Amino acid sequence: MSVIDLLDTQTMETRLLEQFVTVAAEGSVTRAAERLWAAQSTVSAGIASLERSFGVRLFDRTGRQLVLTPAGEDLLPHARAVLESLDRMRDLATADDADLRGRVRLGIFTSMDIVDLTGVLQRFRRQHPLVAVELMTSPSGTTGLVQDLVAGRLDIAYTGLPTVPAGVVVEPLREMPFRVFTASDHPLAGRSSVSLAELADEPFVDTAHGFGNRIILDGALERLGIRRRIVAEMNDMPAVVRFASAGLGVGVVPDSGVRYDGAVLDLEDEVEPLRIGLAVRTSPEPSRAVRTLARDIVAARVG
Repeated sequence: MSVIDLLDTQTMETRLLEQFVTVAAEGSVTRAAERLWAAQSTVSAGIASLERSFGVRLFDRTGRQLVLTPAGEDLLPHARAVLESLDRMRDLATADDADLRGRVRLGIFTSMDIVDLTGVLQRFRRQHPLVAVELMTSPSGTTGLVQDLVAGRLDIAYTGLPTVPAGVVVEPLREMPFRVFTASDHPLAGRSSVSLAELADEPFVDTAHGFGNRIILDGALERLGIRRRIVAEMNDMPAVVRFASAGLGVGVVPDSGVRYDGAVLDLEDEVEPLRIGLAVRTSPEPSRAVRTLARDIVAARVG
């Protein structure tokens, strides 16, 4: 019997699928149990029950991490599809927004205040107490968030990518121009602007690969034929600015408006700004809870 046939049977319990999907996302029964507010033994028993039903092993253990077997990889997208279908069925049975229920997984940047997200979430929680909102981040920045969105691990995500995959729509939230950040005693500190060519021999501080700003700047440098030397890679833009202020190197990142103790110069080259937006998948159709939270976040944007 194929995986799809098994999912079509009447004996499959939704909670077991949710446990399976959560363990796959977390790579750990312990962390999955914490997310599900369940006992670890309950989650372990659920996975064992699925494996007995399928007659296959779904996870292998690699050190302390659980990884999907080929059979588990085959099952995962179908299990997600079943859970998403059930969410949409609940939507149809819900009379109005006051009765919204379900779960929304939101991928965010913790280092930038794109909107007043805490205020949005406080209001959303008061108005829709039956909706569980889970906040997630990615060490690979906006690239990781969009990958998680496409893979179904997120329902909504911030993005700063110049382009997004098919099946993803983006609502603009904020636009930030690139500027050059240096220490206050840097030889360039007294100037108002500088070109990328003049920075070619400078040590750079930047965000890691995968961040939208890094992708944009790398593209601009490549078009100019400039190869730079990066001495430090950070996991957020404010850290780049702080280390540039301390004289570790120059930082060429979008100006998010954070307080800065060093020098700030305009960039003479035409580099497209970082455009932050809110990304949502178009298929399967987002649940009403997802659409409602996305609408609230977009409504909170400035300008």
